[in-house]
Amino acid sequence: MPTAILARPAITDYAPYYDNYIQHVPAGDLVAFADAQIADLRALLADVSDEQSRFRYAPEKWSLREVIGHLIDTERVFSYRATAFSRADAGALPGFDQAAWAPMGEYDHRGLGELLDEWETVRRASLALMRYMPEAALHRRGVASGNSFTVLALLCISSGHVAYHLHLLQRDYLGALQ
Repeated sequence: MPTAILARPAITDYAPYYDNYIQHVPAGDLVAFADAQIADLRALLADVSDEQSRFRYAPEKWSLREVIGHLIDTERVFSYRATAFSRADAGALPGFDQAAWAPMGEYDHRGLGELLDEWETVRRASLALMRYMPEAALHRRGVASGNSFTVLALLCISSGHVAYHLHLLQRDYLGALQ
């Protein structure tokens, strides 16, 4: 079982929509990169007050808290998909509508620190999944949202998704709050 994941998925291992997330994952150990994102996200938001965490940079955009809630939801979904496919589950998995899910989480009613703690807990579970993933399982495939994915692609997408949102938080939220 790998304690480090150095491989990256081929373009045929996921739908083109997800390439942007994959591109946010640097070469090197995926497990170490995903682990470091915990400190990265906390450091990025360390000086954000609870009131500032309600900020939306445009009326139709999520609040900063809802972005963290979206990271929680997405981490859970992609971790489940990776688990199911790694276990050779042949059933196709449904998609999830992030725009519909975010308000249902009522993330604006929770404190930013509480949301960060929950995301860290979910991420740590994903890290355990990565660390103890059988090598052969990384190349197993499944279908979710009508698209074929390998387990490796799902694990990379999850970390790339966080990297993408770290960039957006810096640019669109924290940049406007300063």
